[in-house]
Formats: sequence, C-alpha cells, structure tokens
Amino acid sequence: MQETAMTLKSTRESAGVSLEEASKDLDIPVIYLEQIESGTIGSFDDIYQLKQMLIDYAKYLGLDTEGVVNRFNEHMFDYTSRIPMGEIEKAVKEKQKEKEDEDRVFSPYTRITPKEQTIPFILSFIGIVILVICAVIWSVNKIKDNSNLDLF
Repeated sequence: MQETAMTLKSTRESAGVSLEEASKDLDIPVIYLEQIESGTIGSFDDIYQLKQMLIDYAKYLGLDTEGVVNRFNEHMFDYTSRIPMGEIEKAVKEKQKEKEDEDRVFSPYTRITPKEQTIPFILSFIGIVILVICAVIWSVNKIKDNSNLDLF
C-alpha cells in the first residue's frame, strides 16, 4: 500500500495539484486524501468506501485504476489473511446479533416471553383452576348436605 500511496502523492504533486484542490474536485475531505497518500488506511471504518475513494483519486490523477485496485486488494488480502478465522466468525456473529437487536420491535403485543417466565405462569394458572374446581365441588356438596338435612 505504501507504494500506491507514494505513486498517488508524487503524481498529484507533479501535476501541480494541491490536496485542497483535489479534495474540492473529488468531494473527499482533505484528511482522507492525506491518509491515503501516507498509506495509513487503518483509520478508515469502511473499506469499500476507501476503495471507491482510491478509484476516484486514481481516475482523477489519470492513473491505471485497475492496477491501483489490484494492489489495494493484494494489501487487504495480506492484512486479512493474518486474522484467525475464529475472530472473524466471532465478529460476524456479533454483527448479526446487533442487527437482530436493531430490527426487533419492542411492543407488549409482540414481546416474546422466555420459557423461564412461561412455565411458572402456566403452573400458577393450573393451580388456580384446580382450587376453583375444588371450591365448586365443596360448595355443591355442602348445598346437597344442607338440602338432605332439611328433608329430615
């Protein structure tokens, strides 16, 4: 990446274009162009946006965009191939979880209750139903007993 950065900087300087002028023409902040020309691309959050800036900058300077992109891709492959697969998978899972949390609608009507809360609720409901049935049977038996006593 350093070689590409130096090529971009030397081409711009030999064309007599200032960073501010290139920034204005490309609608790319000066700080981004400085970082690209110094090869410090680690500060960019979005690699795809960086790649597009490199393409636009190379076109602007009249350079071979395909060559610039190929060198960038090789650099990124060398960098990313050193990251262990476990870390990549973990990062992907975290991103998916964040996305799911963002997409979730929180409403009392759509809330999903965990099983831990559902089971005690069901058992309490069954207990109350059994108590009500027992109370009804007891009441019916008392009424029958009272009606039998009235006959004697």
